[in-house]
Amino acid sequence: MGQVAPRPQDPPEEIPVFPLAGALLLPGGKLPLNVFEPRYLALVEDALALGRMFGMVQPDPALPAQDPVPADQVGTDSEPGLYRIGCLGRLSSFSETDDGRYLITLTGVRRFRIESELPPRRGYRRVRVNYAPFVADLDPAAAAAHVPREALLTALRGYFARRGFDANWDAIRRMADPVLVSTLCMVCPFEPAEKQALLEAPDEAARAGALLALLQMGAAEPDQPGGGRLS
Repeated sequence: MGQVAPRPQDPPEEIPVFPLAGALLLPGGKLPLNVFEPRYLALVEDALALGRMFGMVQPDPALPAQDPVPADQVGTDSEPGLYRIGCLGRLSSFSETDDGRYLITLTGVRRFRIESELPPRRGYRRVRVNYAPFVADLDPAAAAAHVPREALLTALRGYFARRGFDANWDAIRRMADPVLVSTLCMVCPFEPAEKQALLEAPDEAARAGALLALLQMGAAEPDQPGGGRLS
């Protein structure tokens, strides 16, 4: 009999983690990843066999580096410290390219707090986590908090204009409030510390307020070089 996938309300306490600066996964959000480093290819392979779950977490430059892992696994550089709060994700799509990369989508399940780091496996890092502080992530009613939708959209237009971004405004207007907030938090190019603050917001209303403040501050900054399209 095959391995039974853990339920969102009963997730594993020991999980692999993918540390990636600037990458934000929120409960219910969808994060596309292009995986090519050997240890993270191994992480994805193991996750596919064992419940399809792993955690996303950002490196924390304020924390000391961890002891180096064996050189035959990932090299000789020390591993960076990690922020204590991350988000468990479930592999919801998977494909392999001709050159051996994995193109995956990770759907956010529930936030966690890292309690301790475990020995690495096949080069990737593993941690023991506690989900208890974020039990509200499993409550659909918690996502129905008031969102200042018109203020967000106004600030977003100014933020994108300041940076030379284009967007699919019809698709944005059709998003439900919780999806709008999660999507903007995840795709807007905020600094890693700002992304972490959005992740750690205590509830949806606080996250929406923090997002609005970041968009308004970004819209007031000097023009940014570059540009592109966010959809």
